[in-house]
Amino acid sequence: RIGDLLMTLPALAELRAAFPAATVDLVVGSWNEPLAGLLNIVDSVQTLDAPWLARGHPNGGYLELVRRARSWRADRYDLALNFEGDIRSNLLVALSGAPRRAGFGIKGGAAFLTERGSYDRGAHVAVNAGRLVDTVLARPSTSVAPGDQPILDPSESARRVADELLEHAREPLIGVHASGGRAIKQWDPARFADAARQLVAARGGTVVLTGSREDRAIVDEVKSHITGDTPVIDLTGATDLMALAAVLERLSLFITGDTGPMHLAAAVGTPIVAIFGPSDPVNYGPWMTPTRARVVRVDIWCSPCNQIRRPPTRCVGHMPDCLVGVNVEAVVAAANGLLDARR
Repeated sequence: RIGDLLMTLPALAELRAAFPAATVDLVVGSWNEPLAGLLNIVDSVQTLDAPWLARGHPNGGYLELVRRARSWRADRYDLALNFEGDIRSNLLVALSGAPRRAGFGIKGGAAFLTERGSYDRGAHVAVNAGRLVDTVLARPSTSVAPGDQPILDPSESARRVADELLEHAREPLIGVHASGGRAIKQWDPARFADAARQLVAARGGTVVLTGSREDRAIVDEVKSHITGDTPVIDLTGATDLMALAAVLERLSLFITGDTGPMHLAAAVGTPIVAIFGPSDPVNYGPWMTPTRARVVRVDIWCSPCNQIRRPPTRCVGHMPDCLVGVNVEAVVAAANGLLDARR
């Protein structure tokens, strides 16, 4: 998904640095094609919508995947890397005909690989992606840490769109992405609204609401809880990924759950307050230094369970306890800390 691609960018940059003259082709889901098109560390981008990742995007099914993978043999690749680690994508890598095939065997399919990266379940996705590249380069894994510089640069045309959308907004710009993407990761929209309202009441500025067209109902609920004297700009469904990246770049602060836009904000260097429930921030938190990102969560006996695709039965149909325990005061305190540091 979007976050997975963004968390892999440091490893792709490491791969490019090691092979500056190589041809590097990147295969992503169609939803990531515009984002991948920004990368100057790859030579071309191909799209392939795997059914287990597509989530609403049309795909040709498993036979089409096999056909596409076999077609890669014509390109005579020397090396194929699979950062995902699923047994099905490991099979596709094997069908490509590349003599060297590197990936993770954590979800099966290790026999399809010639080189297996050491996957640390207690490490961030970006760290494990870097470890896989280190395996290919036959060197010891280095201790990878996020830097202070953005790793993604929005296009100038996207920045012009962002300038138009935010033309009448007064700073600070408090971004809010209320949709959790999945019900199991959904914090209360009323709490998002309360946090944003308190920040603007204390500091002035404008609330900037982001989301896709599918997020309209959640965003409307947030708006219904924001008082009429709080300036709000609603960008729900108004931006593509490129323009969203440029909008996020302009924000003073971004409040979100564990979402793709969270990782996009991290990639462009925007300070983030990330609200985590069932997913583990050690694995999936914003890839930023602690001075620019704060994770807000609570410790209860079962969290973080990381059971996102198949949540426990007791957590289905309502906000899970690990998110119920995250209060507005903690989010506002984290936001004020980041805004004070930025100022």
